[in-house]
Amino acid sequence: MAIALDNLRVGRVYHLTNYGENRQLEVLERIGRDNFQVKDLDTLEIYELEELLRWGIGKDYDLDEVR
Repeated sequence: MAIALDNLRVGRVYHLTNYGENRQLEVLERIGRDNFQVKDLDTLEIYELEELLRWGIGKDYDLDEVR
């Protein structure tokens, strides 16, 4: 069961699966009600979570806390 976006916490690391893409994300800052600035721990890119979910949530969507 995926974690709801309003349960994300700054400083925590999460594993996101959506449309076959797997990402390890660290939440850096909350910038809106359901939007966060996140850091991709594989590529070290910083972007908004909204960019990852812009095209919708796939059947394989899962968001879990790693640490």
